[in-house]
Amino acid sequence: MNQYTHLSIFEREMILSLTAQKSSITMIAELIGRNKSTVSRELSRNTTRKRPYSPTNAQNRAVKQHLHGGAKRKVSDPKTRELVRRLFLNNHWSPEQISNRLKVENNAIQLSTNTIYRAIYSGIFDNKTKSNGYLKATRMLRHHGKKRHKRGIKDTRGKIVISHNLEERPEEANDRLVPGYIEADTILGKPGESCIVTLVDRTTRYLLAGKACKKASGPVANKMIELLNGLPKGWLKAITPDRGKEFAQHAFVTEKLDGIQFYFPAPHAPWARGTNENTNGLLREYIPKKADINSYTDEEVAINVMALNMRPRKCLGYKSPFEAYYETSLHLT
Repeated sequence: MNQYTHLSIFEREMILSLTAQKSSITMIAELIGRNKSTVSRELSRNTTRKRPYSPTNAQNRAVKQHLHGGAKRKVSDPKTRELVRRLFLNNHWSPEQISNRLKVENNAIQLSTNTIYRAIYSGIFDNKTKSNGYLKATRMLRHHGKKRHKRGIKDTRGKIVISHNLEERPEEANDRLVPGYIEADTILGKPGESCIVTLVDRTTRYLLAGKACKKASGPVANKMIELLNGLPKGWLKAITPDRGKEFAQHAFVTEKLDGIQFYFPAPHAPWARGTNENTNGLLREYIPKKADINSYTDEEVAINVMALNMRPRKCLGYKSPFEAYYETSLHLT
């Protein structure tokens, strides 16, 4: 006999077929290459007087027990469970980020990505609500995808005069080896209200962000200048925004930032600013779409930005953007 493995759906269908033919447990075990005690347990667990043996129901039951059982045991230690709860629910780290950052820090607690996923799906992190329902922790797992412009759709928002096309940006920006090449965008809450200007370094993924009173060229330009003026002299090299009209005053920003140039991608090409697009998606975990950004104080926005900068990233070898930007190492778990 080989080392034990769980019964497959094919083996369970064979058990059903042979049982219907009145075959003995010993014969069934020989035909499917299993120990007869395995077949006996399979039938006793999944057969009652009112419910005949069903391969599908038996398979579903086995999968459910496999997903829920082992994960609960591994995360049953209160210290381990609280660590995962804090990093996943409070800090919004993904299971992969948690697992690999624990390895990076040589933490005494070591969990695989799959173990954390199974624990989450088992329900041990679900929270009871006031209405006696449950807020499922699985809702905290990230979901990707957003609506894009379809081909042939014309932009009626008007166009801005650009200074440089993206193809003119220095080649070193594409290699992500040199920090200082910034991607810029805004995220909007309620239409016509405040927005948040987001500036992300392509190399370190370090985020600078702050509220502008309106998604308009003047307030956005002023906020960009305020955020970027605090960077070390000579660090900032170029800025890549989208072609939204909120960046129409880019020449004014260039003048105030000692000639730093803007490089614009083609219209409706968000992949050209993929780092910023991804970071905006992460920031939405704290500031959802259609939220009233006016209701968030500058301090709250700063706290959320810092939380993202402290979150380890796979692309950085599970260092955080803060560690990459400041070239340091911290204890994050």
